[in-house]
Amino acid sequence: QVQLVESGGGLVQPGGSLTLSCAASGNILSMNPMKWYRQAPGKERELVATSTRTGSTYYADSVKGRFTFSRDNAKNTVTLHMNSLKPEDTAVYYCNANSRWSSDIYWGQGTQVTVSS
Repeated sequence: QVQLVESGGGLVQPGGSLTLSCAASGNILSMNPMKWYRQAPGKERELVATSTRTGSTYYADSVKGRFTFSRDNAKNTVTLHMNSLKPEDTAVYYCNANSRWSSDIYWGQGTQVTVSS
């Protein structure tokens, strides 16, 4: 059973930066795609960014140009570097992955990001 564990959340001031990590217990090359979601209180879960096995990345309009989705296949880890953070980026961020070989879907436990002065 694959597990995803997020880390790196915390409190940051507007305009600051934060990097989230998602460590997978399995080979991330067997996961396609991998995604970051976020959910703020009272709002529906939002897709933030997507990374394919071949390295293509896609971003929500709200974060495009500010967030960067990277992967380290050797470490079975993906990261979300968040730059120029805004208060509206405050949310619980979740790592998500689909198995390349089955219909299995994996979720991390989430990590809180708070952007506030």
